[in-house]
Amino acid sequence: MYLTSEIKKEIFAKHGKSNTDTGSTEGQIALFSYRINHLTGHLKSNKKDYSTERALVILVGKRRRLLNYLKDNDINRYRAIIKELGIRK
Repeated sequence: MYLTSEIKKEIFAKHGKSNTDTGSTEGQIALFSYRINHLTGHLKSNKKDYSTERALVILVGKRRRLLNYLKDNDINRYRAIIKELGIRK
């Protein structure tokens, strides 16, 4: 499934302040998580797709930086988004 504008609006409506709030940290983390899950599924069936693997590593790094920012500034929002998305085990 491709990332359409409807899916983006849905993600930002659920995790951001509104469906047009594309700048919120939680919304961006949720969007990156969606894309990471999609690319992980793709790489399970296409093991030698190295360009996608590199894109996945870059996305994980971006999400990690946003999570670090959120953890440093508001630990309660960090804990809420981690729990909501099920990122940490």
